[in-house]
Amino acid sequence: MIPKRNTPLRRFTEFALSSALLIAFGCAAPNGSADTRLAVSNVDESPAAALSRQGSEYVLGDATIDGIGKYYMGREISHVMGHLGAGWLERDTREQEERTDLLLDFLFRQDAGVVADIGVGTGYFALPWAQRLPEGRVLGVDIQPEMLDILTTRAQQSRLSNVEPILGKIDDPNLPPGEVDVVLIVDAYHEFSHPREMMAGIVRGLTPGGRVVLVEYRGEDAFVPIKELHKMTEEQAILELAAVGLEWVATEDFLPQQHVLVFRKPSS
Repeated sequence: MIPKRNTPLRRFTEFALSSALLIAFGCAAPNGSADTRLAVSNVDESPAAALSRQGSEYVLGDATIDGIGKYYMGREISHVMGHLGAGWLERDTREQEERTDLLLDFLFRQDAGVVADIGVGTGYFALPWAQRLPEGRVLGVDIQPEMLDILTTRAQQSRLSNVEPILGKIDDPNLPPGEVDVVLIVDAYHEFSHPREMMAGIVRGLTPGGRVVLVEYRGEDAFVPIKELHKMTEEQAILELAAVGLEWVATEDFLPQQHVLVFRKPSS
């Protein structure tokens, strides 16, 4: 049986109910993490008013087996795949399964001089992108130093001098302000523990009119053989990126299992 579609109305209702329970019972975040709970600043404020005021912030709830128990706009954030999973990123069957060659062709057609791969991992996309941009710069961002070590070694082996590793934070990609033409995020956004802050940092790093290419396994498709929290629907992705001011341009579905969503930073 295919599960019922997770519509925006259903997500909003679940989000409102969980928020109301947190408010009613005074639940606080573990270890005093105040940023992950929905708070009422006025004792007379209703749960609905609090939700409207702080609807884009974080809420704690029950953690599922693949999630961290932290919810953003109704979506539970998933666990991060660590550097020990680097071999999976470079598996021999990846191109055939995901048609990464088509995604690279799409990236190569983008008009850009400075690009950034967020959650760069081993450089699966960043390195061939750098080969196609010999006069440009490819910024490889990751929060795991071990991944950046792998990226640096592979770039040196390929004699690529235009790959720049950047150690990001969980709430800041550390991009140079206003310099990046295209940001690529492949199967990583759903793992951001601070998605709003990370995307705000990405927006700061983009040039006016700069683009974000977001690639995520299709959450609408129950037959995509990926755990639910490691997939995203088109609706959810557009909802979350709109929260930081990014404009949805198009959704390209030329890949067998993933959405390719293109967003743009307003020019003014």
